[in-house]
Amino acid sequence: MAEVLKVALVGIGKIARDQHVPAIRASADWILAATVSRQGRVDGVEAYTDIDRMLAERPEISVVSLCLPPVPRFAYARAALAAGRHVMLEKPPGATLAEVQMLRDLAGRKGLTLFATWHSRMASGVAAAKRWLSDKQVTRAHITWREDVRKWHPGQDWVFEPGGMGVFDPGINALSIITEILPMPIHLTGATLEYPENRQTPIAARLTFSDGVSADFDWRQQGPQTWDIEVETGEGVMVLHEGGNRLVIDGQEVPGSGAHEYPALYARMARLVRDKQSDVDVTPMIHLADALTLGRREMVAPFDF
Repeated sequence: MAEVLKVALVGIGKIARDQHVPAIRASADWILAATVSRQGRVDGVEAYTDIDRMLAERPEISVVSLCLPPVPRFAYARAALAAGRHVMLEKPPGATLAEVQMLRDLAGRKGLTLFATWHSRMASGVAAAKRWLSDKQVTRAHITWREDVRKWHPGQDWVFEPGGMGVFDPGINALSIITEILPMPIHLTGATLEYPENRQTPIAARLTFSDGVSADFDWRQQGPQTWDIEVETGEGVMVLHEGGNRLVIDGQEVPGSGAHEYPALYARMARLVRDKQSDVDVTPMIHLADALTLGRREMVAPFDF
């Protein structure tokens, strides 16, 4: 039987409570051994407010899972790797590509696992969509990713600050799926980004890629939320609904894998640690960076929570 891994969870906010903690506690691979957060706690788990102290006092904890916002994450990841711990990064894996490359190189030099997670790739319809598309000629693909920032990030002003990524915070989930399922690479050719007059990051984006691929991201949608990817091929049309969790091919629903995103991520991390491997795919971040480089800026009405 494989050894149970002890993990410290850093950043006890909404995503940690809603997804990480239940996934860890439901898995036979893991023990949630400690948390690090300025304010948040998990009942029954030793809590720290300083990562350096946790690393010094708990040498038996071999894995650190980081759920912090992107901007402060690098310093915590570097400290954990320097202390000889394997590291799991919530998406996006960093605020910049250079940060993630530095962490990848550090992990490689120290023989440690670094896992840049993309939870939407673990949605129940994604693997089947990738298999179906693997031998198809794609003629067109379009992403519609529209949600309500007030619902998913209530009062979290950091998402509109530099490094917060704005609408790309959810939009990068779509980019992680499209880059996983398409049978060919794509590159960005143009973008229009809408910035509220009082904010530093975009609230909406329209992207154009090579090979007939496009995307529409918007953080102002109220009511039902829309997370769809439609791909047309010479042999039919495939649509992923609900963020990749429902797959429909030529109007027929395809049974999903039954997998849940965060349990699948932690299962993957356990395998990577035991196999002494890393998984650091930055392709979705490259498309985001290209959008910010090529994007034409349009100013729109101020936005407040």
